[in-house]
Amino acid sequence: MSAAREAAVQRLHDLAVAAGGAPLPAANDGLTALSVPREGLLGLLASLRDDPQLGFRLFLDVTAVDWSGSEPRFEVVYHVYSLDLRMRVRVKTRCSERDLHVPSIVTVYPGAEYFEREVFDMFGIAFDGHPDLRRILMPEEYEHHPLRKDFPREGIEPEKVYRLRGGPMMPRPPGAEAIPGAGSTTP
Repeated sequence: MSAAREAAVQRLHDLAVAAGGAPLPAANDGLTALSVPREGLLGLLASLRDDPQLGFRLFLDVTAVDWSGSEPRFEVVYHVYSLDLRMRVRVKTRCSERDLHVPSIVTVYPGAEYFEREVFDMFGIAFDGHPDLRRILMPEEYEHHPLRKDFPREGIEPEKVYRLRGGPMMPRPPGAEAIPGAGSTTP
């Protein structure tokens, strides 16, 4: 590792600690990873973006992990990139099932808007301060979150059919049979 990269990693660790978090052990993919409490998330990401030594100005993605059976259950994972350093960083924060809220990072990285909507839709994690937090993949009236570990593989509402191009849910027509090979509950 070059001296500049080592200095950047040390700076990342210092910023994580200043935000109330900590550096995480390196993963198999070699990314530098930081853990931060929800309260320090916006400050840390703004520092990563604005620090002239780092310059993590490119937002890559946000997703979530459901650690069913542990508490806090959910982990929200952000990836940002520095063009100057040619380096990606993973930033993680946790939230419990009883308090599914994290701050929206749209004010720091406007490109996160649709990614946060997807995480909200699939996991049910609300992003406080998001300008348009609503479902993006599932119909608005759908009450479940398909990427949670407790979501059944066969689905929750097998008696309902969704229109291919959006539209409201509708009941399965009487006498309609499942599509062969697509699972017993698929219309």
